[in-house]
Parts: sequence; C-alpha cells; structure tokens
Amino acid sequence: MMYQRAKERLDSLSGLPACNADKNLHTELESKGISRRDFMKWAGAMTAALSLPASFVPLTARAAEVANRLPVIWLHMAECTGCSESLLRTEDPTIDSILFDIINLEYHETIMAASGHQAEQNLENAIKKHKGNYILMVEGGIPKGGSEYFLTIGAHGRTGAQECRDAAAGAAAIFSIGTCSSYGGVQAAAPNPTNAHPLDSIISKPVIKVPGCPPSEKNIVGNVLYFALFGKLPPTDAFGRPTWAYQHRIHDLCERRGHFDAGEFVQSFGDEGAKNGYCLYKVGCKGPYTFNNCSKLRFNSHTSWPIGAGHGCIGCSEPNFWDTMSPFERPLGNTPFHTAFGGYGADKTADTVGTVILAATAVGIAAHAVVSATQKAK
Repeated sequence: MMYQRAKERLDSLSGLPACNADKNLHTELESKGISRRDFMKWAGAMTAALSLPASFVPLTARAAEVANRLPVIWLHMAECTGCSESLLRTEDPTIDSILFDIINLEYHETIMAASGHQAEQNLENAIKKHKGNYILMVEGGIPKGGSEYFLTIGAHGRTGAQECRDAAAGAAAIFSIGTCSSYGGVQAAAPNPTNAHPLDSIISKPVIKVPGCPPSEKNIVGNVLYFALFGKLPPTDAFGRPTWAYQHRIHDLCERRGHFDAGEFVQSFGDEGAKNGYCLYKVGCKGPYTFNNCSKLRFNSHTSWPIGAGHGCIGCSEPNFWDTMSPFERPLGNTPFHTAFGGYGADKTADTVGTVILAATAVGIAAHAVVSATQKAK
C-alpha cells in the first residue's frame, strides 16, 4: 500500500512542468564523474537513511529525478549562511549538491543574481505562481514581538518575521534548516538581545526542524525526497526533528563507544588517550545528550566529523545548546545541571563504567557456569 501510494505520487509529479528542463540529472552526474551505478548506490543509501525497505530504492532514485518539479523557496533570516554553504560549497560535488543545483530553486538570496526591488519581486512572483505547491526552507533565527524590526530586509523594509509569515501562508511543506531556524541558535543565546525565536514560534503551520550547525546535506535533501515520495511531512520526535535522521544519539553510534564502555577516556587534549582514540566524554563531548546521524553521514565529502577529528560533540542539534551545553570542553557533570537522577547524568558512571561492565560480565559468566553445572548434574 505504501509503495503504491509513493509510485502514484511520483507519477503525478512527473506530469508537472520541470524547472531546468535543459538539464538532465544523469548527464550532470556523468559530467562530474558519477556513474549510474554510483547514483543507484546513493539511492540505496538514502532509502536506508529514510528507514524505508530496500524495495523503495528505484522509487527513491525516481524521486531524485523528478525533484525539479517541486518548487523550493529558501529564505535567509539572522544567520551566517553556513547551512547553505555546507550544501553548496562542496570541494567534490556530491549527488546531494548536484541534485540541489538542478532542483526548482525559485528563490535563494545567496546564489541568485538579482538584488533589491528585483529580488523582492522574484520572491513575490514565486509565492503567487506556486501557491499551495512549494517547499519553504528557512535558515536563521527570527526576532519577534517588539524587536521584530531588528531584522529588516529588502528594499521595502519588511521584517524577517513578516516575510516568513507571507511565504509560509502558501507553502505545501515547511522546513527549518539549521539550529538557528529550528531553535533560535546563537542569536537566541542568553541574553538574547534581539529576542530571536525559531520559525515555528513565528508562524502557525507545522514545521519540520532540521537542526545542526550546520546540518548534513543528506539531512536537507532527504526531507525533499521524503516529501517527493509521499507528499507529506516525515514523522518527528518530541522536538520536531524527522526521526529518520535524529532517532539515535551520537553516543549510540560513536566510533569511540567501545572506549567509553571500557572506561578509557581522554583526560586532556593531546594526552596519550587522545593519541589512542579514547572516548572524549571527560573533555566535554555531549554525545550522550545529542541526537543526530553525524557519525554515519560525516562531513567534508563524508570523510570526517568532529569526534573523528578529535574534538567532542558540542550538541549543536539540541534545543538551546549554546546555553545548556557550554562550556564545550567541559563535561556536563562539572556543570550545574538538573536531571532526573538527582543531578547526575551519564557522567555518574564515567569513572567506573568499565569496572561495572566487567563485573556484570563476570557475574553473568559465573551464573552461566552454575546453571550449566546444575543442568549437567540433572
């Protein structure tokens, strides 16, 4: 049933006019040295990332091929443009970035030639032309209330909040791209002088949050593919993040997890433990508290990520991480932090976790030996 609905959805999209019709996805891929085989491997990886069965691989590939039928409007609020840069400024173009090059990107201030009145006219025209059918992506925190005018945009002097409200009214799907748009980001950190807020507190429509500073390109493109496949927003966790990308903690899938379980920790940057790749929890890693798929997708053409490079996770995909996770080189155990465990979190066992696990293993082995001896005696 789910497969058939997705197939019918893609058939419907295929009948819509294509943007960049002169560009063929596979021709563009081949010009960058990416073969059809590589493309299908990518489709398989994206299908798995979206938690879909292997039978959906051909549909995921087709969704990428018809993605240029989905108009996208991308707005910039109070931010550094790092989320756009992570997707567009790749050293070796990936399938994700190439896909975004040929997608129907109706408005994106970073890459468009127009400015001033012409740019604003382009935005207004896109909203009217594709009303009810476009995907809205917003990057950056947004001043709200009495300080809304702190973010004033364009030739007509509209506030960022008003621009978001106008664009959201006709959107078929809305995504907050990056932690700033998802939770306010550094703009909303104490004392939050501009009264910056996340997108979902500015508008009244459902918003899918894609946090990270920045989020990986696959977490951005994956949501476009999901909407192309099913015509609806993906399931989310309690903080509005798509579960297909944010269902696991960094700690659960970390390459250094074995060292944590063995009680082997870096005590200070540059020590022998750091050279041996030990767990970074004691030098501030927030992996046990952070939900994301960085360890699987990685950055820099999928070659590395912060923990792999030797620095702990700073929790950038969590709400208010600038206030709750800092100082970034100090564990939360050394920071006043109330938890359900009487003020103790994962740090409670950091010094003894290896001993506890080994002791439990020993008890288990002993118990197994006793049961085996009893069964043999019987």
